Amino acid sequence: MSRQPYTAARYRRAVADATPSSRMLMGYVRAFWVGGAICCLGQAIGLWAETLDLGEITNPMFTTSVLIFIGTTLTGLGVYDRIGKYAGAGSAIPVTGFANSVAAPAIEFQREGAVTGVGARLFTLAGPVLAYGIASSVAVGIVYWLLRGWLI
Repeated sequence: MSRQPYTAARYRRAVADATPSSRMLMGYVRAFWVGGAICCLGQAIGLWAETLDLGEITNPMFTTSVLIFIGTTLTGLGVYDRIGKYAGAGSAIPVTGFANSVAAPAIEFQREGAVTGVGARLFTLAGPVLAYGIASSVAVGIVYWLLRGWLI
C-alpha cells in the first residue's frame, strides 16, 4: 500500500487533529480569581497588621513576610504546585509565586546535600529574576544620579 503525499489540506487536517483544544478563556478566569484571592489575603493580612500597631514602614514588610511564609509552607506541603497547575500565572505573579520559585528547587535537591544540592539549586529559577532586578535598579539609579540636576 503506497502512502499518498501530504497536500496542504491533508496537512492542515492532520495538524488540527493533533492540536489540543485551547481553554484560554478559562485559564484567564482561573488566573484572575486565584491571583485576586491571593491579593485579598495580602490585604487582609495588612489590615490585621494595622491593628497590631506595627507602624507605617513595618506593616508592608510584615505582610510580605507572612505571604512569603504561606507560599513557602504550601510549597513544602506540595499544595502550591497544584494551585499553580490550576491557576497558572495567577499563582506565579504574586510574591507567593516568587517564594515558590525559590523554595521548590531547594526542596527538590535537598537529598544532594546542603552545598551541592540546596545551595547550588536554591536560586535556579529566582536567580535571573533577582539579578535582572538588582542590575536594572542600579542602572536606573545611575541614570537618575546623572540627570538629577535636570530633573530637580
